[in-house]
Amino acid sequence: MIYFIANKMVTQIVTILKTIMELNKPTQPTNPAIWPDERIHLLEVIGNASIGGMENYLKDFIANLPPEKFSVTCICPYESSFTSSLRQLGVEAIYITPIADDPSWRSIQLTVEVSRLHHIDLIHAHMPKAHVLAGLAGCLLHKPVVATIHGMNVTSHELGITRGVGSYVITNCQESFTQALAMGIPPEKLSLVRNGVDTKTFNRKPSSNILHDSIHVPPGTRLVGFAGRLEHEKGPDLFIRAAEYVHQHYPDVHFVVAGEGCMRGEMEQMCKQMRLDQHVHFVGWVNDTCSFYSNLDVLAHTSRSDGTSLVLLEAMACACPQVGIAVGGVREIIENESTGMLAGAGDWQEVGIKIIQLLEEPDRMRSMGEAARIRLEELFDVVKNTQRTAEVLQKIAATGVNGIRLPYNSILSQQPSSREKKQPALKKSAVN
Repeated sequence: MIYFIANKMVTQIVTILKTIMELNKPTQPTNPAIWPDERIHLLEVIGNASIGGMENYLKDFIANLPPEKFSVTCICPYESSFTSSLRQLGVEAIYITPIADDPSWRSIQLTVEVSRLHHIDLIHAHMPKAHVLAGLAGCLLHKPVVATIHGMNVTSHELGITRGVGSYVITNCQESFTQALAMGIPPEKLSLVRNGVDTKTFNRKPSSNILHDSIHVPPGTRLVGFAGRLEHEKGPDLFIRAAEYVHQHYPDVHFVVAGEGCMRGEMEQMCKQMRLDQHVHFVGWVNDTCSFYSNLDVLAHTSRSDGTSLVLLEAMACACPQVGIAVGGVREIIENESTGMLAGAGDWQEVGIKIIQLLEEPDRMRSMGEAARIRLEELFDVVKNTQRTAEVLQKIAATGVNGIRLPYNSILSQQPSSREKKQPALKKSAVN
């Protein structure tokens, strides 16, 4: 019901905006204004700024965009360690405004003015509520809008926005891609580009007892790990149930949970009830994730819903074998019986059975880890996949909206005359 109301509201607003836009519809300029440089100017509208897969994706994406071809400005809902990391990556400017399913006029106004100030060519949204804001601003400015869907599902809310504003959609797994087609998004408005990780940063580290020492267990103790937000969607409770099953067969195995979230208290209570509190260790967010994955015997991925999981990709890069629940993009990441093992959706007992099978075959675990690293390099390299996304964005920015590009689009433009070159360039405010 909430999504229906939100979709109806967005549709009404967009209809009004499109009417205004049609009345003032521009023609292709014969003498375009001065373009500050030849780069594509991206505005990234980001619906969250905490710790998670989307935020990690964006950091990798921005870090690997060629700076000679793209400049990046961001809009976020609040300041955080994530926005600090964006500044460290050289993001041109970061603006803060509330981002909601029903955006306020102040947020729309900020997005429009930021786009004008930084000569934005294309608005790129992440999360449905950011898509709403980006879509409304794009209609007002007659600028193309791209929405990247980070999960395994295209919601009716996302579909309503896409149809209302005519935005382009990028998905990261086959399930969301084919679902988008089935829901009526035309193929020419849709791309599939998978996530990736930095294969130079993520490598298996030499054997050590860092993780063992941190949880106070003897060296050589077999460790099964979980990494991610402790939220229902990520299935940490399923991991605890699988851990109980493994513990019944191998009571010497220990379990390590990396991450934080609203379910932590519930999970700790589960461990006490199952008498696992001495064998399940909660270590919070881990800074040295390479060491974490390298010290695990098996990573268990028990998410109820996932696109292209960065946790799985990072573990693969560190040659850590995985057991995953076969949902969304997980089926496309793990090559069953080769780089890892798949269990049925929600089947924590099968997860436990697969973990035991791997623990009983150390040589097989080792070969699976090596195969996982090779598969990652072939399909999930962040440099290659960022380049694919960049090519999509370049094509859309060059085309504009319905083939019409406005002044200040920075590519494929006519060169200004010698008289125009003498005019001073517009100044940008130092917002950072």
